[in-house]
Amino acid sequence: MDVIIESHIPFIAGELERRNHRVTYLPPEEITAQTVKNADALIIRTRTHADHALLHGSRVRHVATATIGTDHIDMTYCRNNGIAVSNAPGCNAPAVAQYVISSLAAIVGPERLPGMTLGIVGVGNVGRTVERWARGIGMNLMLCDPPRAKAEGIGNFVSINDIAECADVITFHTPLDRTTRHLCDWRLLSACRRQPVVINAARGSVADNGALIAALHDRRIRAVAIDCWEGEPAIDPILLSLSAVATPHIAGYSIEGKMRASAMAAKAIDPEINMSIPPAAISPALDAILASYSPAADTMALRAAPQNFEALRNNYNYRNEPN
Repeated sequence: MDVIIESHIPFIAGELERRNHRVTYLPPEEITAQTVKNADALIIRTRTHADHALLHGSRVRHVATATIGTDHIDMTYCRNNGIAVSNAPGCNAPAVAQYVISSLAAIVGPERLPGMTLGIVGVGNVGRTVERWARGIGMNLMLCDPPRAKAEGIGNFVSINDIAECADVITFHTPLDRTTRHLCDWRLLSACRRQPVVINAARGSVADNGALIAALHDRRIRAVAIDCWEGEPAIDPILLSLSAVATPHIAGYSIEGKMRASAMAAKAIDPEINMSIPPAAISPALDAILASYSPAADTMALRAAPQNFEALRNNYNYRNEPN
């Protein structure tokens, strides 16, 4: 099988070759209609858009993304053209939980976390991990996930308006689609009653840049931690200057998370590949979470050189998750 792999994907080099697949490693800007024409499968990240423009006329029959999200893949086109699509659900959930809790602690102080009310918007693999870790350190939880509430019953789920009314912190962990684009907008932020911290480690366009800036100026919200930026890599300089935590889309960039993602993508292409998938901590202590990551250095690096967003992301020194 001829496989093209995006060259920035770690821990995967040599794995498919051991199964006698023919592999070409390319940076995202070189993954084009011409270069994929004779490939049977692709392994990509979010910077590669797998759509008609890339895939039409090729012999590609499988696209695996070493990411949770699939909004960079035209799922309808792939389905209609017999192209299988695989992603890596949950691969970086512990790393994102690590990021959320460490960023919040950096903003308000770790001693204040127990007893705070955390509103989680989107309670899938990542949101559930954030929920479990936050509950373990003594935070109160409000969960908003309309698709789960519809499928499972209202139960413990609340509306996003309830979160705006009652939460001290709002963190977003939704996919990006027509229902979640600008979910965090001025209407929501102007309804906030407890001047919450807002965290976006989901997708950039889940939050409206202009609404975040206006809400910060009007003190509707206390602070923002932004890892996923609308319009990235060309990020808004005003929002960058106002953000308490500002990082180059690296919330999920743990060693273990990348190993899981690469293994899941490789195994999707060839189930006989023998790559181990590291286990994740169930509910680590707050001290362990904070010892494993601080966003200060990443924030400083992005502020110093926002034009290097892609380089900071692609050359990131992957961190370990807490034990």
